[in-house]
Amino acid sequence: MPKAYGFTHYGGTDVQAVLELDRPSPGAGEVLVAVRAAGVNPVDWKIREGQLAEMMPLEMPAVLGREVAGVVEEVGQDVDAFSVHDEILGSVAPGSGGYAEYTLVTASTATKKPPQVSFTDAAALPVAAGTAYDAVGQLELSEGETLLINGIGGGVGVAAAQLARDYGVFVIGTGSESKRELAESLGATLVTYGVGVADRVREIMPDGVDAILDLVGGDALRSVADLVSDRSRVLTTTDPTAAAELGAGGVERDRSGVVLAEIVQLVADGKLDPHVSDVVPLDRADEALASVEAGHTRGKVVISVP
Repeated sequence: MPKAYGFTHYGGTDVQAVLELDRPSPGAGEVLVAVRAAGVNPVDWKIREGQLAEMMPLEMPAVLGREVAGVVEEVGQDVDAFSVHDEILGSVAPGSGGYAEYTLVTASTATKKPPQVSFTDAAALPVAAGTAYDAVGQLELSEGETLLINGIGGGVGVAAAQLARDYGVFVIGTGSESKRELAESLGATLVTYGVGVADRVREIMPDGVDAILDLVGGDALRSVADLVSDRSRVLTTTDPTAAAELGAGGVERDRSGVVLAEIVQLVADGKLDPHVSDVVPLDRADEALASVEAGHTRGKVVISVP
């Protein structure tokens, strides 16, 4: 039976397990994909813990992972955009997971993979790069403005820095000193986080910044919020409670395949690098998720599937 990696009930790492599940069959609007690579994201362990159980109820056992790249094996009803053997990337269908040999993908969220883009890079795009793309667009950044990325080192921050830079935006990113080389490679200026972070930003930009993309939340967001005069230009991906308190907003996602096609073309054209820092085989999926859950990754972690 096909292998997958998931969890048997909500909880910590002790509920994770290798699973053997029947090969799924695509429903209307879905395609069956032989997975070649799956992206790993912080939302994966949050789903496992049950933090999203109300908005995203799951039947157990559940497979981890929200984004994949692979080869179409079977096409469901009402799907005209894809055929068997197409190489695609996209978001998994509701109730499905990406850490698996086979999964279901919602056709409307998927796009064909350009041949010059690897499966590994493609799998890193639907969640993190998609979020970055939507956030940068929502902030309506203009050439010459300044964007602060709060927590620049992960997949969303890495993509957002590149997208903003290409708009002619000056990017400052908060992170640990260990992320300095990465930030500078993206054309960003690193400011170390922690006590006094706002003062360190003002040493560079005395009048503050034009916009903030927060990827951390909590006190880390509160500590930099006053750097922006217009709180409508503060977006967070992680903390709606702090956003409401501060008059900030959340990122409005467009998960359509049309947008994903634009993103993967940027990669094909050499304008966007998802910065996959680690590729881990499916039988070591626990290690991949643990590294992301610890919060110390640089760029993206991807699971490869034989």
